[in-house]
Amino acid sequence: QVQVVESGGGLVQPGGSLRLSCTASGNGFSIYAMAWYRQAPEKQRELVARITNGGATNYADSVKGRATISRDNAKNTVYLQMNSLKPEDTAVYYCHCAADFGRIIKPYWGQGTQVTVSS
Repeated sequence: QVQVVESGGGLVQPGGSLRLSCTASGNGFSIYAMAWYRQAPEKQRELVARITNGGATNYADSVKGRATISRDNAKNTVYLQMNSLKPEDTAVYYCHCAADFGRIIKPYWGQGTQVTVSS
């Protein structure tokens, strides 16, 4: 099993910045890719940013230029730095880990962390 734990959410004023962290822990796996998704009220969950084990990244158009995803391979941790936050960034942010067990890759989700952008 893999446990995925996020941290770093909170209340931020418009134009502010926030850094989310996510750590995957467990035994017998390596990280294939990690990603951040978000879900706003009454909306579908959407991809925000993703980073592979090779370091390739991709971003949602809505956050390009404002978000940076990075990872610390030694700690199995991924970060999401978001700047110039807007009210429409308000959502629950979920971390997703694609865990490679050698013969199979399994998906795991964190419990989510609330980000609220409001004055």
